[in-house]
Amino acid sequence: MLNLEQLAELLEKNREAASARVREFSIGSKKFRFNSQPAVMGVVNLSADSWYRESVCLSAEAAIERGAVLAAQGAGIVDIGAESTLAHAARANDQLQKLKLLPVIKGLRAKKILVSVETYSPRVARASLEAGANVLNLTGNAGTKEIFKLTSAHDAAVIICYVQGKNVREVADFDFSADPIGLMRDYFSRQIEIAQRCGVEKIFIDPGLGFYYRNLQDSAVRVRHQMNIFLNTFRLRALGFPVCHALPHAFEFFQDEVRCAEPFFAVLAALGKTNLFRTHEVPRVRAVLETMKLSLR
Repeated sequence: MLNLEQLAELLEKNREAASARVREFSIGSKKFRFNSQPAVMGVVNLSADSWYRESVCLSAEAAIERGAVLAAQGAGIVDIGAESTLAHAARANDQLQKLKLLPVIKGLRAKKILVSVETYSPRVARASLEAGANVLNLTGNAGTKEIFKLTSAHDAAVIICYVQGKNVREVADFDFSADPIGLMRDYFSRQIEIAQRCGVEKIFIDPGLGFYYRNLQDSAVRVRHQMNIFLNTFRLRALGFPVCHALPHAFEFFQDEVRCAEPFFAVLAALGKTNLFRTHEVPRVRAVLETMKLSLR
């Protein structure tokens, strides 16, 4: 069981990283102050295969309406995706993704809502940025140079996700042979260098949920891994860029109370100094973060 002694030991070993500050920047006209105020990103799923049913919208009108509700609930950014990351989900080609994404991007931007698009396709990235997307949630590492150049040309931001594979739909086993945070730090350092050479300065790093790896299908193994990454997140702040986390569901543990899972993981992510919380449960997570701002002194 997680306890105070473990947290104290983790902090004592990494005190310098705990005090590191990260870059702050504006997306669109909105200034984000990540060192003092974490931000929330709501989710709209355009794939019928997406597991979190409350987030699934099968028409552009429904997606735009949900995005507007999420923004009103406190989401600073709305993240949309047209292909589920679940291993059994149908693949969506570039044309289908664009058909689903572009009307929603345009509709949300017309309401002045900041839009993030989850993709690993350069063609989808280009079309999304041209339609007005503010952030690319990059869930792969193939063709990143092209995507980074597009991001820079549109003065957009990018979320660089840690993926051991070509993209989140093409992975095998997760490598546990070394400290995962060390592996992530090396990966992000390389990707950040490439992004900056391409002119991108608005960068988030995302350690990844990991539920798509074959050897993380066992719920106890996966959740233990996720808890460890959440609490160790602050060690990545030494890279100088804000950290984004997608909050998991842990259905096997929460079962009928699964909608409480993301707020629970938000506590761990906040303790790890996460800056951007990607969640299907915006009001619940916002309440957690507001409560955690209270000082014990």
